[in-house]
Amino acid sequence: MQPKILTYPFDKTFPLENCVLIGGCFDLLHYGHLDFLKSSAELGQVIVALESDNAISQNKGTPPIHTQLQRAEILAALTCVAKVVLLPPLRTYEDYLLLVRAIHPKFLAITQGDPQIDNKRKQADAVEAQLVVVNKLVKGLSSSLIRAIHL
Repeated sequence: MQPKILTYPFDKTFPLENCVLIGGCFDLLHYGHLDFLKSSAELGQVIVALESDNAISQNKGTPPIHTQLQRAEILAALTCVAKVVLLPPLRTYEDYLLLVRAIHPKFLAITQGDPQIDNKRKQADAVEAQLVVVNKLVKGLSSSLIRAIHL
């Protein structure tokens, strides 16, 4: 596994300070993802908290096309991504809060309309981070929509 890819929970202190934490599935990387990643990188070093295959299957109703490690390799190849964190299945608000506390980012970056905005605001407040909306959803672009139309 390449050095940009880490497994959570961490054995040691998280290696980056003043970073930007984002999270997601990133199964079928598309322009909307790239816009989100690049916009987040304008704030600092981007840390991607990458959902597990099980979490994707449960949340989306279908298994991912790429495994978590394949998705991590794709993301790690992008220059706008500093680290990719492989997540185990996280189920509760408290699970995600522990992750945010372990990374202790300066920013939590989200897309406008993020359904978890209230939880992410509380998590940002818990570590004195700033919650920042870095981009809008790109109409017609989502992995679920691409999958439904093209696969």
